[in-house]
Formats: sequence, structure tokens, C-alpha cells
Amino acid sequence: MYTQFFGMREKPFSLIPDGDSIYFSPGHLAAFSMLEFGLLEQVGITLITGEVGAGKTTLIRHLLSRIDYDQLTVGLIGTAHSSYGTLLKWIVNAFAIDTESQDEGAMLQALQAFLIEQYGNGKRTVVIVDEAQNMSSEDLESLRLLTNINADKNQLLQIILVGQPELLEKFHETGMSQLAQRVSAEYNLVPLDVFETMSYVRYRIDSVGGSEDLFDTAACLAVYYFSGGIPRIINTLCDGALVFAYGQHKEAVTLDIVLDVVRTKRIGGIHRAGIDLPDRETVRANIKEISGVDLLELV
Repeated sequence: MYTQFFGMREKPFSLIPDGDSIYFSPGHLAAFSMLEFGLLEQVGITLITGEVGAGKTTLIRHLLSRIDYDQLTVGLIGTAHSSYGTLLKWIVNAFAIDTESQDEGAMLQALQAFLIEQYGNGKRTVVIVDEAQNMSSEDLESLRLLTNINADKNQLLQIILVGQPELLEKFHETGMSQLAQRVSAEYNLVPLDVFETMSYVRYRIDSVGGSEDLFDTAACLAVYYFSGGIPRIINTLCDGALVFAYGQHKEAVTLDIVLDVVRTKRIGGIHRAGIDLPDRETVRANIKEISGVDLLELV
């Protein structure tokens, strides 16, 4: 709707994870390096955690776009919630393995045969589980047993787990010490800081041909304040701000436009610090506290 008005090829702040337009903050770069390490090296379990909307799924999609599928066989599980079956069933389905029975023993035999076949063809097999915090304790125990499938001192199934911070808590539960010992690489993805948020906003706009000054500095600082540096919330807030600016025939997004957007939001994680109807003075004081920048010097 507003893309032509602002001279952009497409919307810069889509909520759909896009591996092609990923912004690599230092934290995202470190997390991606850990994912690559888990994918390319002979390691047991790689664990990536982060808050909802931190960019974990985007990292996975970027990783999948760079894989050499001549050397790797990769299965992706979008969620492994026990309500929809066991982890073993999810893995068998992820690799499209034909099984004559849904019996756990039969599925395990079929999976082992598949892994041995891939190994014999000179390929390594990796399963990536997104939203892995939904896994039950029983599924995590199954995971430990699957890491024991080896051949000629090579691990036949490498595992990458990606999930929210509560996934870490599962590894501290009673009886999970053996599984925790099999985690060879891990990284916790934290939100963007104020400067990374400003760079993120400008990067996303520049990537679709928009002006880097489309959001002024005060607006970017407000975006950080209300999003907490979570990329998905940044996208929601910035997309709304562009809609408002377009509706008002404004060529740039200002602090007032961002505040107008926030006032309309009641869900989506945008409200922070108990603020329902933020005023400029409240925002100014809090932004100065977290960034050292006084909005009065900018607007």
C-alpha cells in the first residue's frame, strides 16, 4: 500500500521470517556461526535459544539457503509438540522415510537404516528442531538415545535445537545431565541494543530501496524503547508507522507518528513499563536514561 509512496520495491518490515534480508547484529552473527559449526562439524547437539521474535527462525532459513545438499541431508521440524506425536515420528516424517508401521520400534529401525544409507552415500544427516521448547521430557530422552547411533566413530545424526529460553531450563531438570553433556555448542540470542536497533531499521529500509532517513533519529529511538530491541516487535511498530505516515502524506516517520502507532496497540508486546498512553515527556525521560540521548536535542 505504501511502498510506491516511499519509493520502495516491497515492504521492508514483513513479519514473515526472510532469510534473504537478514540483519546481522554481532549477536545474530555469533548465533549463525554457532549454527554453521553445528551443521558442518561432527558435533552432537547444537542449542540456540532466544526470546520470542528475536530472529531465530530467520537464522534457520538463512542457514538452509546456504546448505550444500550434495553433502548434507537436512530434516526440518517446525515444532515438536507432543500433542501431535512423538519426536521419533516427527523425525521420520521430516526425512520422508517410509514406514510400514507407526510402532516406535519399527520407526527407529527405519530411521537407523536411513541414516546408514546416507552415511554410505557419503552424506551427513542433520535434523533441525525449531520451537524446541515444546518438547516433552520423554522426547528429550529419546533425543539422547538417538545421539548414540554411530558408525566407524562417526555420529550418524547431528541435532540442532532452536527454541525459547525455557528450553535451557529443561536441560537442568533431574535426569537430564547426560543429555546436557551431549550439547557441544550453544548460544543465547539477546535483543538488539539501541544502536543495533537503529542500524536494523535503516538496513531494512535500504534493502528495499527506501531512503535511510525515512525514520528520523527520534523515531528510531522510540522504536527501540517500545520494542525492547526484539526484531519482530520492531517490524510490527515500523510497519504501522509507515502506514500512519502514508495516511498522513508525510515523507518521513517522526517521533509523534511512532507515538500515534503505540497508542493504537493493545497487543503484540509493544507496551513497556506499564505505559498505556505514552506522552512525549515520559518517552523522552526513559529514552534519555537508556541511550543517553535527549529527544529535545533532536526534535
